[in-house]
Amino acid sequence: MTITCGIDWAEAHHDVALVDAEGKVLARSRIGGDVAGFTALVELIAEHGGCPEDTQVAMETDKNLLVVALAGAGFTVYPINPRAVARYRERHGQAGGKSDPGDAVVLANILRTDLHMHRPLPASIEHALAIKALARQHQEAIWALHQTISRLRSVLLEF
Repeated sequence: MTITCGIDWAEAHHDVALVDAEGKVLARSRIGGDVAGFTALVELIAEHGGCPEDTQVAMETDKNLLVVALAGAGFTVYPINPRAVARYRERHGQAGGKSDPGDAVVLANILRTDLHMHRPLPASIEHALAIKALARQHQEAIWALHQTISRLRSVLLEF
């Protein structure tokens, strides 16, 4: 049985929905962004007959530890642009109300109906992941430097 998984991510928690090939919502859950949350997600997928080889996962981001963990566990992850998710949401209701659990279902249905229209996250070799992590740390250091310079300038101007 093929199932698709949609994950609406947030800083504090992630909403998850599993949908079968006919569009029936099999499960909804809220998980944490930690190891326990990842474990709960994998167990939820396994409970409904899914495995890494036949369960595609859709998320609105590709820059998240959960994405790295899912890819490392063998799942095919599809990063979906948030604007695309908003347009898919409009297909099923014109009210425009956003809900995280609802968006998880929308994400799962995007892969169920239009998998061929989206690209999976490219597989990364270990060295590429290391370079990506270093580049992210370098960018954060530059931002921190600029923030510190701005604060120092502000304090000096006040003095």
